[in-house]
Amino acid sequence: MAANSQKPSKKVDEQPASQIFAQVQLITINEEDAGQRIDNFLLRICKGVPKSHVYRILRSGEVRVNKGRIDQLYRLQAGDIVRVPPTRIAENETTHVPGAEFAIIFEDNHLLIIDKPAGVAVHGGSGVSFGVIEQLRASRPDAKFLELVHRLDRETSGLLLLAKKRSALVNLHEQMRDGHTDKRYLTLVAGDWKNQRQHIKLPLHKYTTADGERRVRVQADGMESHTVFSLKKKYTDFALLEAELKTGRTHQIRVHLSSSGFAIAGDDKYGDFALNRALLKATEHRGALKRMFLHAHQITFTHPETGKQMTLNAPLPKECEKFLQSLH
Repeated sequence: MAANSQKPSKKVDEQPASQIFAQVQLITINEEDAGQRIDNFLLRICKGVPKSHVYRILRSGEVRVNKGRIDQLYRLQAGDIVRVPPTRIAENETTHVPGAEFAIIFEDNHLLIIDKPAGVAVHGGSGVSFGVIEQLRASRPDAKFLELVHRLDRETSGLLLLAKKRSALVNLHEQMRDGHTDKRYLTLVAGDWKNQRQHIKLPLHKYTTADGERRVRVQADGMESHTVFSLKKKYTDFALLEAELKTGRTHQIRVHLSSSGFAIAGDDKYGDFALNRALLKATEHRGALKRMFLHAHQITFTHPETGKQMTLNAPLPKECEKFLQSLH
């Protein structure tokens, strides 16, 4: 959190912890917090406070910047003094987040890069109360800043970048937006893949199903999307591919492959559901696969502080490696 000074307020005695109102806070914005929107800043520092309450105190004018009213789109500047009113955290609105550490591929004062396991969400929401970012913050209570640089699907494993300074976050977002990063995934598809190298350019459209699930489909007026696939190894019924992202759309690799007739093994949203069920049990010809075979195995970027190019790798998880070894 930014440096802050607290204004004295009346002490509330002998109240249950869930009922205590926090004091008014006066927070001075430093260089690391400059540039972000006031609503995002409040959501980060008011941990345990419902989003609806954060936006209510913004709309009501209880949050002030330099003693003046602002709206939720205001971008903070270094030196701004933010007044945060007392906020109540009700017991039934809080969720205990167990701290967790993950396999660290690289860490310094600017970056934390982990190898995320499959089945773990990167953040809370959509029926998941917490994810990687909340668990890392819980296990590192002294960390002043920790934010996701990008996202991975819950069932995708591999390299996940987090920024430990706002300047690093902004720099890496610029690199990704300008196409200066190189993200590569390993995936196993069912079918007879022919080409050694193949470009797939299909526009993608995001939508939400009737039950609130986020999905993506190929649609003519969708976002321009481009993936390059390279054949790594052919098996009797499968092909191991490396996917190189030229754009970074939601579910891009999964939808590009399924729309081209090649389902990712174990993909429960866009895959071959009969195949997925069959893969859950080993046969005399192959082992079992109980996850989606999609792994972020390599990323190349420029370090935001040193300016040096970095290429990092995360090996295939054991369950994927073991499945490959069982194939013919």
